Order: sequence, then structure tokens, then C-alpha cells
Amino acid sequence: MHHEQLQEAEPGDNIGFNVRGIEKKDIARGDVLGHVNNVPTVATEFTAQIIVLNHPTVITVGYTPVFHVHTAQVACQITEIVKKLDPATGATKEEKPDFIKNGDAAIVKIKPIQPLCIEKQSEIPQMARFAVRDSGVTVAAGMCIDLVKK
Repeated sequence: MHHEQLQEAEPGDNIGFNVRGIEKKDIARGDVLGHVNNVPTVATEFTAQIIVLNHPTVITVGYTPVFHVHTAQVACQITEIVKKLDPATGATKEEKPDFIKNGDAAIVKIKPIQPLCIEKQSEIPQMARFAVRDSGVTVAAGMCIDLVKK
């Protein structure tokens, strides 16, 4: 499909396209293209369900790792740990815990340090999932369940 014109692309196809008036230098990693009637959402804060996979200590409020959302890599701060969940059932184990550690699932509030395009899991699941990385290691993974639009 390299330098070949196509009428449509299907999932799994690797395509490139040009947009009139936008140069290569105008686009940065993490930029998102959307339909004019349903523009991509830029969040100032979002609520996420995460699971801690591999963190050396504990995660508390104020922790600011790098979130990998689609192609974006943005530092985000955990502003509140709303509740700890049972990873197997999803039932609430503890409201407003002081910290979460390896194996814990939780609902947390997160504030991106710079503008971040993310969607709710219920609306566009592919744009809601993320990995949390710190010092070159994936420490957690999660999905956005609610957000505050910019």
C-alpha cells in the first residue's frame, strides 16, 4: 500500500495520508485527528481505573509518572485515590486509601501536566486505554472512565 491510492482502509492496514494546509512540521507525537462534528476530547483531568503491575514501593497522591495514551507520552499527576477495588470482582475494598501497591486495582483521579487527548472507555475504548511507565518500566495499566473537558 506504499504510495498507492486506495478508496478505503480496513483495520490492520498501515496507511499514510495528507491533509491540505498541514505540514509535517505542524504535527507532533500524540496529536489526534477527528471528525469536525465529533472533535477529539482534550482533558484537563480524568478519572481512571488502574491496576498496579510492577511498582517497587507504593503509589500515593502526588506521584507523577509518564502516561502512554495512544501515541502520546505525557507526565500526569495522581491527585486522588478514590477507592481500592477487588481485582477479581471489581467490588469496592476500601474508600480513599492512603496508597496502592502491586496487585491493587483502584479508581484514581489524574491531572495531565500538559494537554492530553483521551476518551472515555464507554465511548471510544481504543482511545481510553493507557500504560503508566516510570524509569523505563511499566508500573501500571488502566483505562479512562470519566473526564473533565478542557
